Amino acid sequence: MNWPVDKKVLALCGGVGGAKLALGLTRVLSPHQLTIVVNTGDDFEHFGLPICPDLDTVTYTLAGVSNRELGWGRENDSWNCLDTLEQLGAETWFRLGDRDLAIHLARRAMTDGGDSLSDATSKICRKLGVDHPVSPMTDEAVRTRVYTDTGELSFQHYFVREQCQPVVRGFHFAGADEALPAPAFSRALEDAATAAIIICPSNPFVSIDPLLALAGIRARLKACAAPVLAVSPVIGISAIKGPTTKMMTELGMDLSSVGVFRHYGDLLDGFVIDTTDRSLVPEFPDPGRIHCCNTLMNSLEERVELAKECLNFALQWSPPKAYT
Repeated sequence: MNWPVDKKVLALCGGVGGAKLALGLTRVLSPHQLTIVVNTGDDFEHFGLPICPDLDTVTYTLAGVSNRELGWGRENDSWNCLDTLEQLGAETWFRLGDRDLAIHLARRAMTDGGDSLSDATSKICRKLGVDHPVSPMTDEAVRTRVYTDTGELSFQHYFVREQCQPVVRGFHFAGADEALPAPAFSRALEDAATAAIIICPSNPFVSIDPLLALAGIRARLKACAAPVLAVSPVIGISAIKGPTTKMMTELGMDLSSVGVFRHYGDLLDGFVIDTTDRSLVPEFPDPGRIHCCNTLMNSLEERVELAKECLNFALQWSPPKAYT
C-alpha cells in the first residue's frame, strides 16, 4: 500500500458494516492519518442513560471487544441488570449487557460533568485502547425519525422494538438543520492534508444521511478538494447487513448498487462496488468513476484489503480532484 504518509483520510460510517471498513483502515493508516466520524442519529436515552449504538459499535470493533456473534454489544457480556429490570416490569426490548451499561453510565457521568459527546467518546476510546480518532458526527442532539405506514417512529422503536416490520415511507432528522458538525469533523474537512473522504458501506438512509443532513455538510463535502468515495452496502439485490434493501424496495428505488449511487447523487466522485456487480458498470453515468473489487468483509484480511482498494482508488484524484 503506497498511501502517502503526509496525507489524511476522513471516514464516515454507521454501525456494523461501517465499523468493519473502519477497522481495516486502522490497520493501514496511522492515528495521525485517519479520522472516523460516526452517525449519532440512532442515539436515544434509555433508563436515563445516553445510548450511542453506532459510536459504541465502532469503538468496540476497534477495541477488539465487540460481540461478533450478535453483531452488537460487547463480547462475553452478562445480563444481570437487564434480568432484574425485567423482573421489575421495566421495558427491556432494547438489550443492554452489564459491560455495555457500564459504558453508558460512564458517558452519563462525563456529560453531566460538562464533557461534550466528543470529549466523552475520546476518553472512552482511550480507556479501551483505541488510538485512532473516533468522533460523533455532532455534539448536539440529532434524532432519526422514521415515517411508516403505522405512523412516525423514533429509529430505535422502528429498528429494535418493531424489528423493522412497518413499511417505510421516509425519514426525518430532527435537529439536523441547526446542528453543527463536531470539532473533529470540521477539522478534517478543513485540513488541506485530507486527501480522501470515504463513505463506508453503511445504510445510506439512516447511517449516512443523518451525517449529510447536518448544517452545511453537503456543501462542504462538495467543496472539499479531496475526492468523496463511497462503498456500496448492496451486492446484487441484497444488503450485507440490516434493512437497507427493505427500505429501498419500500421507497420504490432501484434495488442495486446503481440505486445507492443515484441516492448519493452528485456528492460522489467515485463509487466502489463488488465484483459480483461488474455487469452493472455500464449503467452508471460515468463508468470511469466505478471501481470493482471484493467488498465482502468476513475476515480481518478482507477488511484490510478493501481498505487498501479504497485508498488506491482515491489516489486517482491526487493531486487534482478529477470530478467537480
